Amino acid sequence: MRTDRRRGPAGTGRAGRAALSALAAAAVFISLTAPAAPDPEPAAAAAPAFASVNYAVAVDQSASLAPEDIKAEKAAAARIALGDVSAASYITVFGFAAAESADQRAVDPACPRTRLDAAGRESIGGCVEKLRGRKKSEGTGTDFPSAIRQGVHELSSGTDPSVPRVLFLLTDGEMDVTGSPQYGDPAHRAAEGKRQLELELKNAAAENVQIWPLGFGPAPDKEQLDRIAAGGYQKGCVDLPSARPSARKVSGAKDVGPVLERIFAAAHCLRYQPGPSKRPPATLPVTISPLATVGSIVVDKGTPEVTVTYTDPLGNKVPTTGTFRDSTFELAGGGNTVEALKIIDPVPGRWKVDVKAPEGHRSLPVGVSVLWQGELRGSITMDPPSPQAGQKATVTMRLQTREGYEIKDPADYAGLKVSSELTGDGFAPLPLRLADDGKGPDPRKSDGSFSGTVTIPESADGALKVSGTLTASGLSADTRSEGGQVAPGTLPVTTALSPVRGEGHPGDTVTARLSVTNSTDAPHTLRLSLADVRAGLLGVSPAEIVVKPGASSTHEIRLRIGEAKSFDGRLDDGPLGIGGTVTVQDATDGDRTLVRTPLSVQVTAEPSLLDRYWWVLVGAVALIVVGVLLALAWLRQRRGRRDPYGLMLHLISEDGDVLGVHKAGHGQKQWYAFDIAEAHSNPRIERRAHGQYAVQRSPEGGAVLRRRSGGRPARLTANSRVELTDRLSLALGEDSVRPTTPGRPDPVSTGGHDDYL
Repeated sequence: MRTDRRRGPAGTGRAGRAALSALAAAAVFISLTAPAAPDPEPAAAAAPAFASVNYAVAVDQSASLAPEDIKAEKAAAARIALGDVSAASYITVFGFAAAESADQRAVDPACPRTRLDAAGRESIGGCVEKLRGRKKSEGTGTDFPSAIRQGVHELSSGTDPSVPRVLFLLTDGEMDVTGSPQYGDPAHRAAEGKRQLELELKNAAAENVQIWPLGFGPAPDKEQLDRIAAGGYQKGCVDLPSARPSARKVSGAKDVGPVLERIFAAAHCLRYQPGPSKRPPATLPVTISPLATVGSIVVDKGTPEVTVTYTDPLGNKVPTTGTFRDSTFELAGGGNTVEALKIIDPVPGRWKVDVKAPEGHRSLPVGVSVLWQGELRGSITMDPPSPQAGQKATVTMRLQTREGYEIKDPADYAGLKVSSELTGDGFAPLPLRLADDGKGPDPRKSDGSFSGTVTIPESADGALKVSGTLTASGLSADTRSEGGQVAPGTLPVTTALSPVRGEGHPGDTVTARLSVTNSTDAPHTLRLSLADVRAGLLGVSPAEIVVKPGASSTHEIRLRIGEAKSFDGRLDDGPLGIGGTVTVQDATDGDRTLVRTPLSVQVTAEPSLLDRYWWVLVGAVALIVVGVLLALAWLRQRRGRRDPYGLMLHLISEDGDVLGVHKAGHGQKQWYAFDIAEAHSNPRIERRAHGQYAVQRSPEGGAVLRRRSGGRPARLTANSRVELTDRLSLALGEDSVRPTTPGRPDPVSTGGHDDYL
């Protein structure tokens, strides 16, 4: 293959705030849509898609819980209702402890069964505040059987059994009914409590009620909570371990948020992605998977004064209500400490959540997370499409997004279950093992392509069908199949297609080779087509190939990448992989499928002029740098050649006697200025910043003397003199040479100064 060019109530404590941030939008239950490109075979194995959910929240009010734990439980209950749930969902919230006298009750109703439309969500926040820790006179034990009985009753009375039923049990996990007369004689109350608990769990299972316990307090009874989770209804939204009820423990306030979001996501088959936490002002990035059909960005603001804006991966600041481009937005909790932006058909990629706060409201960190549910698609191929009996065939099921793009990150389909089988005339169904491990028929590990082999039974004598089902928590199941026919002993036309892989920019062409052999005495017309590819992303040519009688030939297959506008700006977020299938059919032989091969084309944005000609810019910069360095070196050398340092200045009398020797320093701007002190009594040369005379070296040798009074500079050599006054002149000594280490004082010089002027 090659390429030819081309986010509760105010007043809650830290634990309460953390709990609110965990479940405000964690209760998003998402309606799933059908696959964009329906399989010709109905997806009978697909899990049902629920548009709503019925759930109840039981809040432990017993004395074994500290006030801060009660506060965290209340916040958690409110957080669920504040979430962006389906308007057709219902919630019930109640508190429980134990009835320890005839005038007490085990259950305290807080929020009656409420539909979670816009008005319902607003009412839930207030009624949750009725929950409180009980006084000793009110009954302070922990009556699990009564709590579960109440929850099952609320969830199963007058509700649709096809809608999921979920009970969240917020407790310290320690049952205590020893003070409850309804459990009989004091000596046997504990045993009776256990017996009734088992009965209520069996009833929950029979009524299809899942129970998800969450343990608060310093030491929740995890073992008992595990038994409660295992005693209720076990079948989750999908048949995967991650969707089965389990107990979780909250060890501290900082753990409330993440634990609650994870437990809610698991109960509702949502995907949970934690994000960063920073004090405002800040920009918090969070990624939405390309598989997401509905997502909710949850922002725990810490204080209602924080304002939030959302920017999609294409750089657009999106609205918090209504429709923008192909996405629909709805904000919940905008005036509270937690808000959640629900997005239908979100743009996948890296979103930016910008948070700001006025002075005095910036001490608490703002956290962000994403809850989403999506759609997983796949394409299936069998190579060859019509194998002979006894022949080995390779089956490949490739994962794709709902838009037909390949999946880059294996974390997007973590926990995926792939099941496949071969059925046909003349043999019993054969289960197939498809793996993405890079072994055997699977060419590359963790690339979203699951492959395996199967030998067609010798008894096969007619139709064949290979099918595969993809199942993952948070993703709608998808079943794909491909039909074929057991081929006769001799095939009229045989083909071989090279791997269809490549990369390029919009408008580029990726090529592959198709080898064809026609063993008949008549021409055959082959038709080429693409499947499982969104229109406009790829095109194949030629559309037809005519193979002459008895001929063998090789043909170039060209896949042209669509124009940049076909990708809706997605290329700005990095490379995109296009998946699909290339199909070759023999139109002369009843459209018999000869080849169905997966394709993989990586598309990157057209490079800018800078990207295309970066090497020219780098070269030009390099030349400029070299030029500057050479110029600096030349200037340094030039300066060095004129540096007066080390010149030995001889002051000569009119009789030719040497009155004194002075060593010049470095000077100022390469000129060493001096004056003649006591010229008429004890003449000598002294350095003066603004002296009457100044010397510097001459590049031709010797030195140059200039006078402050002006006039033409004079040359100085060891053999010549320059008159300074009518009785004094200046000459250079023969020792006017540069020192071995310029800039260091010469310890043997006399009368001189080695200072910079």
